[in-house]
Amino acid sequence: MNKLFLLLFISCTLSAFSQTTEADDKDAIMKVLKAQRIAWSKNNIEEYMEGYWKSDSLKFYGKNGITYGWENTLERYQTAYPTEDHTGKLSFKINDISKISDDAYFVLGEYHLKREVGNADGIFMLVFKRIDGEWKVIADTSC
Repeated sequence: MNKLFLLLFISCTLSAFSQTTEADDKDAIMKVLKAQRIAWSKNNIEEYMEGYWKSDSLKFYGKNGITYGWENTLERYQTAYPTEDHTGKLSFKINDISKISDDAYFVLGEYHLKREVGNADGIFMLVFKRIDGEWKVIADTSC
């Protein structure tokens, strides 16, 4: 009986240590967003895209409809923002990060681009999912 109790205690203890808290998850998501902001502001769209799930199942929904897949989303960004004058300097205002499940959150926010070709502002909703231990955007609605 003591061995069973000891095994249960160790199992529960290890499980508690391996799980992240909601605050940890939100911090990790904010780090992804910060890395994206920095990459975008350096006109490095490929590095910016590292925050997205590299999958054909990625979805981007904007004013021109839905773009499916990582490669297509990269191409969309490269076409819409062809030069540093178009990417400009990105800033975010994060209004809410809400847990959907243990491995998924949605983020509501505003983006602001200061750029030579005219500033741009809008809103977004991102769905983040923990994939292979990393937080990735699996769906993006921006306008």
